[in-house]
Amino acid sequence: MQLGKVPVWDTINKIPGGIMLVPLFLGVLFNTFAPAALDIGAFTTALFRNGAMPLIAVLLFCSGAQINIRSAGMSVYKGGVLTASKVIIGTGAGVLFATVFGSGTALLGITPLALISALGNNNGGLYTALAAKYGDKSDVGGIAVLSSTDGPFFEMMLMGAVGVAAIPGMVLFATILPILIGMLLGNLDDKVRDFLRPGMTIAIFFFAFPLGAGLSLNTLLVAGPPGVLLALLALSTGLISYGIYKLVVPKNSRRTCAPGAAVGTTAGNAIATPAAIAAVDPYWLPFAELATAQVATSILVTALLCPFLVDFLYKWEEKRGLINYDVPPAAAIGS
Repeated sequence: MQLGKVPVWDTINKIPGGIMLVPLFLGVLFNTFAPAALDIGAFTTALFRNGAMPLIAVLLFCSGAQINIRSAGMSVYKGGVLTASKVIIGTGAGVLFATVFGSGTALLGITPLALISALGNNNGGLYTALAAKYGDKSDVGGIAVLSSTDGPFFEMMLMGAVGVAAIPGMVLFATILPILIGMLLGNLDDKVRDFLRPGMTIAIFFFAFPLGAGLSLNTLLVAGPPGVLLALLALSTGLISYGIYKLVVPKNSRRTCAPGAAVGTTAGNAIATPAAIAAVDPYWLPFAELATAQVATSILVTALLCPFLVDFLYKWEEKRGLINYDVPPAAAIGS
């Protein structure tokens, strides 16, 4: 190490999912102990307080550009498998519970609205970082399909199917449009694809801080044990998805099954889902505040725990000789 130099990047990458977790946790700490520091205005507030959504859009755009239509079959397949797993198991479970037991009935303190909002989506930035670290290129490419779970579309669609909410089709279109534009440009010109590839790493690193700045350590106290339990349920969807991935993805098309567990998180923008659903159907309004606190806890706890789950499963496979080294690892993204 050179005099005066600190190995910041190497230290970050020693932590599973560190490219996402480290700035996320710093954002949480700033918002908890020095929130005013993020509200001084101009570019500081724009980046560190309000920058999450446009930077996530940059990630989606750059991710879309990496999908080669001529060889994207396995990426689409893997992304489709994990998306179906999260939506059917996660959102489906929450909607079923609300339908059978009623919207005001809590499961061990967890509101149905929190279940619906937290279980059917995943932290796309963290998935990309983990898939890049442990999986192969097709695992990373799966984010283009997985990103369709961002926003409340699938939640509202399933709720609409049982008659409790409208189906805003424009939400899904608005979510996937940056991906489609990126995919178009990347397939028109390989140089555009190469130019945008580093943008994935940069976007992941930068959007994590303002995402954390929307949370607080106090959230854990507000939501209490039910919020932590909700996080564990979200984490369990990763274990289920790992099993499904192992069953349906051919061995010769996967390096490891560990990326299947990388969806065991709650998306950062899921914190807005309870309010969005309540805006569509005011019947859910009385449950939105508590659900938001519980979802926020799930976002934070799953972001902290999921990397360790994926790392554990990868090492478990490695010890048993289950890693398929014939499938090359993903290009360096956050590693």
